[in-house]
Amino acid sequence: MIHRLILFTLALTLISCGSDGNKSVDDIISNGDLTELRAKKEELRLKQQEINSQSKLIDEAISMLDTTKKLPLITTFTATSAPFKHFLEIQGTVQTKKNIVLYPEFSGVLITVYVREGQMVSNGQLLATIDDGGLSQQLAQLEVQEALAKTTFERQQNLWNQKIGSEIQYLQAKTNYEAQKNAVSQMRSQLSKTNIRAPFSGIIDEVITEQGSVVSAGQTPVIRLVNLNDMYIESDIPESYITNITKGKEVQVYFPILGDTIYSRVRQVGNYINPSNRAFKIEVSVPNKNGHVKPNLTAKLRINDYTNEEAILIPQSIISENAEGQQYVYVTKIQENDEAVAKRTFIETGRTQGDMVEISNGLENNDILVNEGARNVKDGQTVKILIINENGE
Repeated sequence: MIHRLILFTLALTLISCGSDGNKSVDDIISNGDLTELRAKKEELRLKQQEINSQSKLIDEAISMLDTTKKLPLITTFTATSAPFKHFLEIQGTVQTKKNIVLYPEFSGVLITVYVREGQMVSNGQLLATIDDGGLSQQLAQLEVQEALAKTTFERQQNLWNQKIGSEIQYLQAKTNYEAQKNAVSQMRSQLSKTNIRAPFSGIIDEVITEQGSVVSAGQTPVIRLVNLNDMYIESDIPESYITNITKGKEVQVYFPILGDTIYSRVRQVGNYINPSNRAFKIEVSVPNKNGHVKPNLTAKLRINDYTNEEAILIPQSIISENAEGQQYVYVTKIQENDEAVAKRTFIETGRTQGDMVEISNGLENNDILVNEGARNVKDGQTVKILIINENGE
């Protein structure tokens, strides 16, 4: 039948050309007759339309009979629902509330430093002493005066209890004794400032000022004391996560320098949003049994901020977008000989995790999607399926 159509078309062309064989196109042009030229042009246009129509019929016939037709080759996968956990990944810094530099409360010469770097010290232990500038001698004198005032008061009190002496003598002795006690107490307090003691147990990280140096109260750093038992990670969280990142959330902590991963929880969530970066602070507890975690160490946090028990996830690579910004994928239904028709389906996406994205609308469980080859497919096109996968991996 195809051969007959071809022969018919050729014959029609020859007959048409022969019908006006006495006048060629060149003859008509040379005559310069406008009416004749237009008539010839219309005749040729009708012939061209008829040839195109016949050619289309031949193409359709070939398409039906040709068993070696070329179809776009694709792979597919089945979109199935599964639990999905999204993690916020953010960087943080290790901190400790017990990392301080000790400053003297008294000005003078640093007489003795009793500790060395790396030494463990306990709470209240004496670390260094400053020359008191004669305060100890003044204290000794005041203590003598206090002892005399005490004896005088006790004797006057005994006499007063026996109704001997005047009340004014008793009150004067009592007042003098209390004044001497207060003077001794103040001097002892002043003298205690010449000693630098550990405010908590920890490790001497650095002796900053050497023995024999002159130090000034509140200005000269003397010793850095660190306790590595109560460590935590501090991080800034964008305000958009304020309802998702809460106290008690599980956190995966990775230390790039140590190559170590631990699991912890959010122990504190800040109640203040910093206007400069629109973020709030969180604290994550860090166990430090081996002592490898140090203050200011960088850590990467993964916090589970969203969970969907029945999420449909697909690879981001198969999602396309039109000029209006609408996202779409191609859904197929398998027919005979592993052939299928690709149908464009518009979707709405949710959160992403790695190369996978959550589909919030547009797809149903067990839909078959075009995977590899999706960029070369058109809506309604017949495709050839090479591989059928269970998922998008």
